[in-house]
Amino acid sequence: MSNPIPLVSIIIPVYNGANYLNEAIDSALAQTYPNVEIIVINDGSSDNGETEKIALSYGNKIRYFYKENGKVASALNLGIRKMEGEYFSWLSHDDIYCPEKINNQIIYLHKLQKNVILYSDYDFVDENGHYLFTQRNPNIEPKEFKYALMTSHPIHGCTVLIPSFIFEEVGFFDEQLRTVQDYDMWYRISKKYEFHHMTDLLIKSRLHNEQDTNKIISIHISECDEFYRKCLADINANDIFNRTIDKFNFFIQSAFHAIKHKRFLSAQKALEFTRFYNQRYLTINYWLILAYFFYKKHRHQIN
Repeated sequence: MSNPIPLVSIIIPVYNGANYLNEAIDSALAQTYPNVEIIVINDGSSDNGETEKIALSYGNKIRYFYKENGKVASALNLGIRKMEGEYFSWLSHDDIYCPEKINNQIIYLHKLQKNVILYSDYDFVDENGHYLFTQRNPNIEPKEFKYALMTSHPIHGCTVLIPSFIFEEVGFFDEQLRTVQDYDMWYRISKKYEFHHMTDLLIKSRLHNEQDTNKIISIHISECDEFYRKCLADINANDIFNRTIDKFNFFIQSAFHAIKHKRFLSAQKALEFTRFYNQRYLTINYWLILAYFFYKKHRHQIN
């Protein structure tokens, strides 16, 4: 970190977000860290100019760009291309940054003195901004983070802070993906760089019925299934497992996580891989999960 107060770019992609955009921008402007730029990307909103009106009301306090609708990944990518900061920080238009979000992360990076990706814990709030509950993520060892992506949901994208040069190495968000563009990016980055967990509560994540994953749930499940299947195949074929990782149990845990979220293709792929790592002795957990898998997949035929 050459600059003691590096510029941090806060990217806010928005589509028809007039009901929450004010709070997101205000929280970005309220950062205690003194060197940020705020970039709002209007992803072709179709709300009679309401979203644009809010963004333009901030004048030169933010940088505003309009583009034709192309979904979240394309809006994030435009923000990355336009950003001037040494670090990237994503803020969804319906979420809220705590005032110390950027400042605490920059301090943490100075202590580490190396290029890593930071993520943190967070609070959930309802559509009116009222507190619901706190999400405490497990303290995952950086070298094991990419495995955790397959067995849990260890990270919220709006808590991250990423050195901007990393996008030059791993590429932009995949614009063909509608709901897993973030996890696809984290997986690609985790193959080269460490993710470090901070226990600070740095954002308020809003839960409401208008979120994309609620509106297109079938697309989300299908897209997740294909993404996890490809990642598991990549890990099995190319990854040199850390010695602390038990390969058999890793794929068992991946299968259970996939079944829990109705991702049957990736569950089947994970179960297939277990036979490479424990051919002589299959634990009771294997048979239980296998039975549960077939029940969940075919229960409409049983019933």
